[in-house]
Amino acid sequence: MTTTLQSPPRPALALHGGPKTVTLPERDMFTWPIITPEDEAAVLDVLRTRSMSGTDITMQFEKEFAEWMGVDYALGYNNGTASLLGAMYGVGVGVGDEILCPATTFWASALQVFNLGASVVFADIDPLTLCLDPKDIERHLSPRTKAIMVVHYLGHPADMDAILKIADKHSLKVIEDMSHAQGGLYKGRKLGTFGHASGYSLMTGKSFAIGEAGMLTTNDREIYDRAVAFGHGERFSENIPTAYLKPFAGMPMGGFKSRMHQMSSAMGRVQLRHYDKRCAEIRKALNYFWDLLEGVPGLVAHRVDESTGSNMAGWYGCHGIYRSEELGGLSVTRFCQAVTAEGVLGVGPGCNKALHTHPVFNEADVYGHGRPTRIANCARDLRQPCGSLPVSERIGHEGFHIPWFKHYRPELIEEYAAAFRKVAEQADELLADDPGDASDLGGWSFFKSVK
Repeated sequence: MTTTLQSPPRPALALHGGPKTVTLPERDMFTWPIITPEDEAAVLDVLRTRSMSGTDITMQFEKEFAEWMGVDYALGYNNGTASLLGAMYGVGVGVGDEILCPATTFWASALQVFNLGASVVFADIDPLTLCLDPKDIERHLSPRTKAIMVVHYLGHPADMDAILKIADKHSLKVIEDMSHAQGGLYKGRKLGTFGHASGYSLMTGKSFAIGEAGMLTTNDREIYDRAVAFGHGERFSENIPTAYLKPFAGMPMGGFKSRMHQMSSAMGRVQLRHYDKRCAEIRKALNYFWDLLEGVPGLVAHRVDESTGSNMAGWYGCHGIYRSEELGGLSVTRFCQAVTAEGVLGVGPGCNKALHTHPVFNEADVYGHGRPTRIANCARDLRQPCGSLPVSERIGHEGFHIPWFKHYRPELIEEYAAAFRKVAEQADELLADDPGDASDLGGWSFFKSVK
């Protein structure tokens, strides 16, 4: 008599009444930023000395930030949006000019260009890096294109070699939006040092988190001087080296007041001392998570090969790429619901919606021009219809949030990875009651619309 050994039955999905996969307590696994007595003392000192609106501590932070980045100049801002506006003005973007920007990003990568009388044209993204696709740049250029805005989306380095080659060919300025990638590397070199100027968000939700703040960096003195003149009136004096700015010293030329609050800069000095070490632990944790899921159908890691000298910085807004066809057509929404039921925190479908489809870039008359602001100063209609940037328009159905681990704790990470694997391997059991995805997953200002 032959005995056939049978595999033990697999545990039912938690969504269908089975046991949760994640049982260990999360503790402070997702608490960020890490605040210590060192941070508290620095911020309290600003309060006690009544120096909240000064610049002395901010200038110390700028010096240390520039040294950390290996650049000549750093300029503190009240937020990342203002730093990118300063970078746009710094590189010379003005009335009637165009910048090129990836469609999948936060609005602050592009929208404030309207304040300069300029406009934006969007390009598509690469479906694996989720960054600006170099192959889609040149078809969008015109004689009025002044700069390329490069976003290292979710911490993944953009293809800077290819982008810089195109920029050089067409004599274009390059601005790096570093809001997702502070401290990251591309082939051994710091992101934020490739472009003519870079802008950084340092708000509480970012990996470099110091409250509400931003930073601009550059190696070009004229760009730095223009940024100072545009929004930092307290520093704009007749001693500024750029000669054509001297007659206007004393007033911010753009009418903006952009300086960083010194409680943020005080905290920034402390965070900077520990930032690289903390980010290294984040990367160790998330690389371990993805290593555990290697080969699982339907799930593709959104990460970079660190053997090339590149990395994901603090792995801000970490995502995976979803392949519905490998899981019988299961929607990313139902997949995320099932993973959440297993006890996983921070999972959801979608990412930033494609900006070229938003009404503010197609219909809004912000300043009373009598026609949409995006084309108010343009020689051509720059608006891009739905269907024109297909990868950006569908990526919400192919992207999903994964937990942003802040510590390397293998036992908990293994439980989280096991939950993803369990759902992927039992995807067939979810098809019958799959409600499908909403028509456009994601959000305009934040990543997701489905919790």
